[in-house]
Amino acid sequence: MKEKVLFLSGLNGLRSIAAISVMISHIALAINDFNIKIYLFGSSTTGNPNSWGLGSHGVTIFFVLSGFLITYLLLLESKKTEIHIKKFYIRRILRIWPIYYLYLFICIIIAIIIGKTSNFNAIPFYLLFAANIPFVFEFCLPFLDHFWSIGVEEQFYLFWPWIIKKIKKNLMPFLVLLVVILNIIRYFLWWKFPFSEGAIFSIVNRFDSMMIGGIGAILFETKNQLFIKFVDAKITQLIAWSAILFVAFNFKFVNAIVDTTIITFVSLILIVGQINKKNRLINLDIPILNFIGKISYGIYVYHIVIIFLFSLLFKDLMINEVVKIIIVYVSIVVATVIIAYISYEYFEKRFIKMKDRFAIIKSSSSSN
Repeated sequence: MKEKVLFLSGLNGLRSIAAISVMISHIALAINDFNIKIYLFGSSTTGNPNSWGLGSHGVTIFFVLSGFLITYLLLLESKKTEIHIKKFYIRRILRIWPIYYLYLFICIIIAIIIGKTSNFNAIPFYLLFAANIPFVFEFCLPFLDHFWSIGVEEQFYLFWPWIIKKIKKNLMPFLVLLVVILNIIRYFLWWKFPFSEGAIFSIVNRFDSMMIGGIGAILFETKNQLFIKFVDAKITQLIAWSAILFVAFNFKFVNAIVDTTIITFVSLILIVGQINKKNRLINLDIPILNFIGKISYGIYVYHIVIIFLFSLLFKDLMINEVVKIIIVYVSIVVATVIIAYISYEYFEKRFIKMKDRFAIIKSSSSSN
């Protein structure tokens, strides 16, 4: 009998929202490089284009999604057999490393060509998935600022499967305590030492976002009725979608630090709402979003260097500024999607097929 393949409806849609949010955010932040002065998200107090919040919240969605899905698969694996840590890491390596190191190599070559080699002392951090360190201390390699989030995820998964495997009793209280401690430290640092390196590191290393995704997975997998009824209620889903809509237009609920916590819980609510289907207000399980979600890792990885290359192409284009900004956004989004698709079909897929050989629980990004 053919083994049933797990498909969680709507999660590709959430991935697509996260990926597009990050890409649009970075285009907006780089818009001056195109000799354009129209700021879609307004300007910051320094007069620079403002949209970093949109990208930050997009990354938060990615973190919660990752924590939820990985934990859910580990829980299903533990029911079927013992969690196989070695196979877990092989799967992570085959999915994350190939495109990661390919893009790193491309960026180093471009940096040499354009003469931006001053931060090459940061290369070891990128090789070892510690890109969050040069990001916090501001010595990033060109076109690799966004790799901080991949570094954070890989560091998180150094210990997370061990926790799920080894802590059988009192797992939930232990995880809740960890989340509370991390948030207390973060809020204290931002209260007493705002914008210090420690404070910035605390918001960059959002282990708690992935942990909250993991806690949600545990509650969902164990069919905790109180949790499911609350997060899946139509009013809860409405509030969550409203929050996403607000932050998409650069709205701040409190401040950047508190809003990150809010969007973390909002992301978890939307995840459960999409999977459960019953009360979801917006169905994200549609072909275009499934397509974008499937290639979202490539979109996230490649888009920065594509923005740079298009800035060289368009910066001296002398046309109406409104027309120019439309051309810039549309061309970069389309080009990034095309390149991510090519990467997925002709490069990543071979590693994904290898990865699936080590999967205890077979999962798919497609319902077909």
